[in-house]
Amino acid sequence: MIKYAHFFYNHFRDLGLTSVTSKYLNMLVLLIIASVFIFLVDLIIRKILRLLSAKLALKTKSNFDDLLISNRVPSNIAHIPALYLALQSIPIVFKDFSNLHVFTEKTMQVYGIILGLWIVRSLLNTLKNYFKTLPRLKDKPIDSYIQVFMIFAWIVGIVLALAVVVGGVSLWKIITGFGAASAVILLIFKDTILGFVASIQVSINDMVRIGDWITFEKYGADGDVSEINLATVKVRNFDNTITTIPTYALISDSFKNWRGMTNSDGRRIKRHMLIKQTSIKYLTDQDIERLKNIDIISSYLTTMQDKIDKYNTSNAINKSMLINGRNMTNIGVFRKFIQTYLEQHSAINEDMLLMARQLQPTAQGIPLEIYCFSKDKRWENYEYVMSDLFDHFLAAVPYFDLELFEWPSETTFNQS
Repeated sequence: MIKYAHFFYNHFRDLGLTSVTSKYLNMLVLLIIASVFIFLVDLIIRKILRLLSAKLALKTKSNFDDLLISNRVPSNIAHIPALYLALQSIPIVFKDFSNLHVFTEKTMQVYGIILGLWIVRSLLNTLKNYFKTLPRLKDKPIDSYIQVFMIFAWIVGIVLALAVVVGGVSLWKIITGFGAASAVILLIFKDTILGFVASIQVSINDMVRIGDWITFEKYGADGDVSEINLATVKVRNFDNTITTIPTYALISDSFKNWRGMTNSDGRRIKRHMLIKQTSIKYLTDQDIERLKNIDIISSYLTTMQDKIDKYNTSNAINKSMLINGRNMTNIGVFRKFIQTYLEQHSAINEDMLLMARQLQPTAQGIPLEIYCFSKDKRWENYEYVMSDLFDHFLAAVPYFDLELFEWPSETTFNQS
């Protein structure tokens, strides 16, 4: 092909033009012809590859080839023949211009490296999109893995491009130069490096998955994880706002992951009522007979009354005062009422921990805590179950001659 390098040069000389002018005009004409030819080849190959890939995608059941097309993998690969032709034409077009020859050749080689990076990026994006469609990988931080591979690809590409541009310098010397500049690189890419390390730890320790409900008070996040990548974790809050958290914050700060609750058999209900201490008393026989009308504790009261009477009689207890011997209290019977009600409630998981307990007395009264687990873990249903339980318990308090504590208000003083 080199013999055609002066094809137009001779014609221009025959027309009486100078040698220098003929060389420039020869280069210009060859450059135009080569550019048009390369452009047409690139256009034709791209159209052929698009057509073939589209037909292939229609015939296959897998969506992988569809993702290849949407990420422009065939279009990027189609540039390779044109690049090859461009490299082959450079010695012909710039035969008489060595400096332009070297500059253009290096430029095309750098473009070839960039094209290679485009192809790698397209393939990695295709793999990322494909892996996200697989059920077993749907909750994994695929974005982080892909970004790590892409960073390595860019590093290799930059090193190769520098080797091409500098010329005459060994690849090892360039890598050594990068090592010398490592302090600057670490400073510039600090967040990326921290994110890279954090992504590996998050993945290995299975700390967070896409779809997990997390609460991160420091960043105001309370919602589902929608995306995990190298630098950030995106959380869609329950008010539909998006909170962006640095990935390395997941290993440097404390946050709450609700996955354990989601995967368990129930969601915990842990709430208390404040009972006035002055309303607590022993139950008389009349009180017990009245409370026996409450169906769910009727048999309990009968059984306990018989046990207590037998104990007091066998031990000759003086029952002229209720404090002597064994007795039932209104708060104790109320706790049993709550316990039995929870055990019989269809929305409560009776196989998990369930109890009504007293907490440490406070200046506002005695906290009577309900501790159980709702079978339904969905937020709105969970809140409904919990509210329904406490509606019933709060309304039941007066039946046991108990009182709830609340701070006095203006209406309290007006009534008095």
